[in-house]
Amino acid sequence: MAAPREPGRDSEAAFAKRIDPARDPELSAEQRRVMQRAEEALRQRTLHRRLRGRNALTGLSIAAVALGIYGYTFYRISQERFLDELEQEVEAARAQAAKTPVN
Repeated sequence: MAAPREPGRDSEAAFAKRIDPARDPELSAEQRRVMQRAEEALRQRTLHRRLRGRNALTGLSIAAVALGIYGYTFYRISQERFLDELEQEVEAARAQAAKTPVN
């Protein structure tokens, strides 16, 4: 639990004090640049983390669609019987050719 605050004391700790770098006259130009770089690095990390999740989701979606098409193709080909019919016609033609005399 936090210690009770005494009246009349500053309630904000120095490390928790929020400042506006553009308005604070105590900051030098170099300190402002360092703060801007740190904020930009934080934005970039957040963006990269968000993009990594989106890229993973996109990759998994594309892989699922590709595997679905691949599986469906094998399923449909296994049901096709036209090759069996062609083989039967070839066998019938061979049997007919064997019965007819050759010159």
